[in-house]
Amino acid sequence: MDRSTRKLDHIRNALATAENGTNCFDDVSFVPNSVPNTGYEETKLATEFATFRLPSPLVINAMTGGAEATTPINQKLAIIARERQLAMAVGSQMAALRDPSLASSYQIVRKENPHGIIWANVGAEATVEQAKAAIDMLEADGLQIHLNVMQELLMPEGDRDFRGYLERIQNISEAVNVPVIVKEVGFGMTKETMRKLLEAGIRSIDVGGRGGTNFAKVENMRSSHPLTMFEDWGFTTVESLLEADSHIHAQSSVMATGGIRHGLDAFKAISLGAKAVGVAGALLRLIHTKSLAECLEEVDAWHHQIRVAMTALGIVQLADAINVPLLVTGKTAERARLRGIVLDQLAQR
Repeated sequence: MDRSTRKLDHIRNALATAENGTNCFDDVSFVPNSVPNTGYEETKLATEFATFRLPSPLVINAMTGGAEATTPINQKLAIIARERQLAMAVGSQMAALRDPSLASSYQIVRKENPHGIIWANVGAEATVEQAKAAIDMLEADGLQIHLNVMQELLMPEGDRDFRGYLERIQNISEAVNVPVIVKEVGFGMTKETMRKLLEAGIRSIDVGGRGGTNFAKVENMRSSHPLTMFEDWGFTTVESLLEADSHIHAQSSVMATGGIRHGLDAFKAISLGAKAVGVAGALLRLIHTKSLAECLEEVDAWHHQIRVAMTALGIVQLADAINVPLLVTGKTAERARLRGIVLDQLAQR
């Protein structure tokens, strides 16, 4: 199967595997503040992630590219990013690095958003030369390197050898002239993984937790011998954020992606330490069912929801969200305690 066909399969299967309504963020709740002493108009959405000063914490995260039919998808996403000043990452560019005729499906993003913050994307199997070519392809401001071990293992034509990942990531990070963000694609990260990335010189991490697009299920839908028992593999986004201890936060910027359904989920992620929040599956479904104007209205609604939460909790700057008390309960709390994470401190902040 050629790469373009695979890219289209991924889009179709991602749209077919919409969330079932449950989400790890429902295990997180805030302690209410009846006298917040804050006005809605005072609230500011700007945040700092990596070296970027972002007008909004919402990031249109890596989705697609690599087939002619994906060009209009990236075009629409780029327009949304431009109109609402959102950073945006493209999907893996490995297809276009192997077949330059596919580059236009990614380059449409820079064409529609010439002055926006755009991140290139390669796999951890990429060479330094490929990473530089991906950046040049988009005149990108940053580079994502994605980790997707379980997806590759379930992909009929996927990789089976993951030796040398850290070395290649470190080599790329040292060689390119833009910030490097290492991201998971939906299986989450442990503190051990994040510490290894820090040791390799990475200072921007997207935990990419379970709860959004399930790439194990996406690949199983493409397989004649699906391994469905692996569809619950990994850590949720909340669990991954809880894994990031004070040392990790002191040494890096953490981003949360995976299962963000609305602005309150985004704000919960920020209160758990995320500096930015990636949205992919929810936006993909949105642009396939709504007009561009309706998509822009939905982004506005998410921003409004974040500001409502900030106002209710007495928060003016997003950076102060890590000081508000919040409760982590349910299965998430049980699993966190097994990992030695003390949740009482969050409730008493």
